[in-house]
Parts: sequence; structure tokens; C-alpha cells
Amino acid sequence: MTEKLYLNNADLRSFEAIVTDVDEARIELDQTAFYATSGGQPHDTGHLLWENGAASVIDVRTVDEKIWHTLAGPIPAKGTRITGEIDDERRRQMMRTHTAMHILCGVMWKKWKRVVTGGNMDALSGRMDFEMEEMSTDFGKEIENLCNKEIAADRPIEVSFLAREDAILDRDLIRTKINLVPESVNEIRIVDIVGLDKQADGGTHVSSTSQVGRMEVIKTESKGKGFKRIRFVVHD
Repeated sequence: MTEKLYLNNADLRSFEAIVTDVDEARIELDQTAFYATSGGQPHDTGHLLWENGAASVIDVRTVDEKIWHTLAGPIPAKGTRITGEIDDERRRQMMRTHTAMHILCGVMWKKWKRVVTGGNMDALSGRMDFEMEEMSTDFGKEIENLCNKEIAADRPIEVSFLAREDAILDRDLIRTKINLVPESVNEIRIVDIVGLDKQADGGTHVSSTSQVGRMEVIKTESKGKGFKRIRFVVHD
């Protein structure tokens, strides 16, 4: 199974690895810093370099518990030692956006005790769905102001790991309507925006809220009885 280097170090941009499997235009590595699409966060992009070869990484996905890197260019053979390089701008944008989603989640839980029912993100934009009956006409602006106050507070963001049996006993750590953590996962990664939001999460984040920039709520909408959606963008 591929070791996910980003779980412990989201700032890692270069790494070495060995190709462990090849399937047409995609390869598996013994370890990787490339984030594979999951949990609403899209994959990283970048490059792989090896002796007498180079290729772009255009997609990273987990299929049957194997992380596959899809390449544009030549394909290194099994056993090849490669150097991976992550696209820094895209990763940084994803980190800022994912942390913005946790800030929004934390604000909704802290003030209204509302759980997330769905969400998705791209570079510098995202949306989250919450279980709630009504939203006032100025709800979006209120949420925006509360989120930006948390960003300005420059709260540190810490990562830790808990045994699954300990993590699932704390309902606050699973902030989604349904527990999305696979049964095969024995150790739960915890992302803690200190003083605001602490939950199980496998994505990449900045190290303090001030690094997010500024959040703007661009739309609030109803997605059926009892479900509301908040769309936002992130600015420098």
C-alpha cells in the first residue's frame, strides 16, 4: 500500500519513490506526496522525473485501495526510482480552500450546531450543505463575517492521529451527517483548528487560519426541505 506522505507534511513538494506497478498510462508508487481525489478535495498535479525520462501527473485516484498516478508522457518501468514534484500553486490553493471549508464548518457548528450533509471544492472555491430549515436574507453575509473573523484570529492548525476505536467515541470528531471514514481505516487523522473546529479529515491544510486569505460567500440556496447550501470563494 502506498505511503501517503502528505498526511504528515502538507508542505512537502518534492519526494523520491519507486514504481511498484504499471497499468497502461498510470503507475503506483511505494510512497507519494500527491493527494489523490477524495473527501471532496481534487487531486494534485505535477511532474515525475527519472533517469532519461519525465512525465506530467494529470490525475491521482484511489482504485481498489491502490493509488494510481495517471501520466501524460512516457511511462517509467516497474522498479524505476523517480522524483516527484508537486505543483505548488495548485496545492497551496487547495490547502487554503480546504481550511476555509473547515472554518465554515466550525462556525456553523459553534453557533448553530448544524452538521454537514455534503460538500465539494476546487481551487479557491467551494460549497457546503447543511441540515437546517431556514436562512434569513442576510445569513450569507453573517456567515462570511464570522468566517473572516476566525481567519483574522490566526488560529493554529494542528494534525494528530487517534486509534479508530477512540475517535469514533467522540461524536464531535465526525462532523458529517454520515460517518464517511472507511471501515478499513484503523487510525484516524484529526485536523484541529485550535479553538474552533476539530474533526476527522484526510485532506491537506495550511498551518494557520490567516493563510487562507479572505472568504466571500457568493450564494446561499435551498436544496430541498431542511437542507441549505453555502457557496464561497477565497481571495488573497
